[in-house]
Amino acid sequence: MGVKRRFFGTLVIMTICLVRAHNHDDPHTHDYVQTHDHIHTHDDIHAMGSKMFPQSLNKHRHEAKSKPDVTISTPRSVKVVADATNENSSSTCMGYDGDIWVGGLSAIVVFYLVILVVGGWAGWTRRGREVTQEQVMLAGRDLGLFVGVLTMGATWVGGGFINGSAQGVYSHGLVWTQAPFGYALSLVLGGTFFAGKMRQSKYVTMIDPFTNKYGKWGALMVIPAAVSEIFWSAAILGALGSTLHVILHLDDDVSIIVSAVIALGYTLFGGLVSVAYTDVIQIFFIVIGLFLALPFAMTHPAVEDIYSSKLEDGLTPAWYGSVAPHEWGKWIDYALLCLMGGIPWQCYFQRVLSAQSSTRAQLLSFGGAAIALVMTGPAVLFGAVAKATDWSKTDYPCPAPSGDTAKLVMPLTLQYLTPPAVAWFGLGAISAAVMSSTDSSLLSASSLIARNVYQKVFRPGCSEREVVVALWVIIVCNCAIATTLAIQYKSIYELFVLCGDFTYVILFPQLVLVLYWSKANTYGAISSFFVSLILRLLVGDKYLGLPAVISFGTISAPCPSLEDPDLLCEGELPYRTFVMLIGLVIHVLISGLVYVIFCFTKISLCWDFLYCFHSVHGGHLVELRNTREMDSPVKSLKDFKDKLEMQAKYVGKFGKKSA
Repeated sequence: MGVKRRFFGTLVIMTICLVRAHNHDDPHTHDYVQTHDHIHTHDDIHAMGSKMFPQSLNKHRHEAKSKPDVTISTPRSVKVVADATNENSSSTCMGYDGDIWVGGLSAIVVFYLVILVVGGWAGWTRRGREVTQEQVMLAGRDLGLFVGVLTMGATWVGGGFINGSAQGVYSHGLVWTQAPFGYALSLVLGGTFFAGKMRQSKYVTMIDPFTNKYGKWGALMVIPAAVSEIFWSAAILGALGSTLHVILHLDDDVSIIVSAVIALGYTLFGGLVSVAYTDVIQIFFIVIGLFLALPFAMTHPAVEDIYSSKLEDGLTPAWYGSVAPHEWGKWIDYALLCLMGGIPWQCYFQRVLSAQSSTRAQLLSFGGAAIALVMTGPAVLFGAVAKATDWSKTDYPCPAPSGDTAKLVMPLTLQYLTPPAVAWFGLGAISAAVMSSTDSSLLSASSLIARNVYQKVFRPGCSEREVVVALWVIIVCNCAIATTLAIQYKSIYELFVLCGDFTYVILFPQLVLVLYWSKANTYGAISSFFVSLILRLLVGDKYLGLPAVISFGTISAPCPSLEDPDLLCEGELPYRTFVMLIGLVIHVLISGLVYVIFCFTKISLCWDFLYCFHSVHGGHLVELRNTREMDSPVKSLKDFKDKLEMQAKYVGKFGKKSA
């Protein structure tokens, strides 16, 4: 306990020094770097998610400039930047630059203090218990149904879920905002086909079945899983910084650092139990804040009836959006990515595996799905409200948000369409949503690295205490990496999107086969992993500037315009889904072929360079060396009994022949 106290004391001192250093920056020369949060939509498809499913967290940099003369134009001391160029461009206009909004800052302080106290209390209740992996990573598999359902919902309904849903509807329409619905339904699929089987096997992480069955090679699956979680943490921390910069006029770097340190503090102190109980508080903040603010926003004088504006058919509300004929391939690809790519995330399985039973693990999934679907309502309605707003009738000093600023419609709606007291709760809701995603992602990624890389690959046979200490160190390192990325780089969202693709095209088929096909082996898993990875990179990615070397074809359809009535548009086929299916087929073919070669053609096992097979029953049979099951006394006794029965059968058979 003394070491832990000294560690936290050092952590607090470092935080104060960082904040003071930022406060001494020259405000006239400081670059304003903002991150914006949204879910995968038309052009840039995760809470996952969530958890999240989910989320365009692009960072863009505003050039540093001297502060001009300003005039107070709103009760919140929002100062209009006197820059004619920016004022005429809704995609670059900052529209704010002024004193800190003390009332809003008090909201952040109150919410953060409550979260910190609850997280500390939850960790304190577990004092005196043996420090094990299950205790830290899975709360001792003792999460109650109420807490479990709420922490599952809070993990999915994160900062990307709320901000992204609003931005998706505002920019592209409801029909293109697939993530909140797809990720919520992915919880239903996960609960039906994966949660019970994973919990019944008593795994500690999502990667355990891979390392059990494929040995050290199974740790390959940690790469896309853990990296995606770290990039997701960086992305949503950056989004929180930009949100607080818009509403409170706080330096976004300070906001990112303080938020990360608080999440780090209670995660280290209590592990999953602290994360779970703070999630309970955070989900209540989210529900109260959003449902309280929505009526005020919808009834603001500058907001028209959201159903008054129609599409070209004269019937469909404009905020519903539409899918052009050549865009159906992309729409299907994104929908399936959310639906199935939302399953193989450690933050989801961490809650599933912490349940007291397999049945309860399924109930957690279904309850989390219900919460996510309910919270989709206010999130998408805020986007519809922003779309129906005449922003010139508000105190917002710029044209209607578009381009990069469109990703801020959620905090802008709270700031300019609701009273200050209501915005106070709304700001707390957004901050709580981001915190609930950050702590989950940090613990999830660190659990994968500590157990499935450190223990399984580098230190097999090490003690439980050593793994837990390694987990604490890795959590600190991952928090530092995510915080640095959120502050320094503006392309984190693009990297996260690509990693989110990898969880779909690589991890989903691998998870299906390792759980449901006993013949799956290391040869098939490695082949599928690298084929899927190479194909996904060769298809290209416009966000990262990767050129398309190969193509799976396009969809052509007429899209006439006034300038060109005969215009023909092209859209992409669902190439992510094609890559996923190719990886699945490769896995099945290679695994099946290798299994037949070694088990039925009697080829010498000296050719088995990955050591997947071994001889049993005196060399008469060849079988897979490992299964996905965890080692346990019951399993060992059952295997021993099966082997004895098999040996007795062969002994009797050969005994009769000799007689």
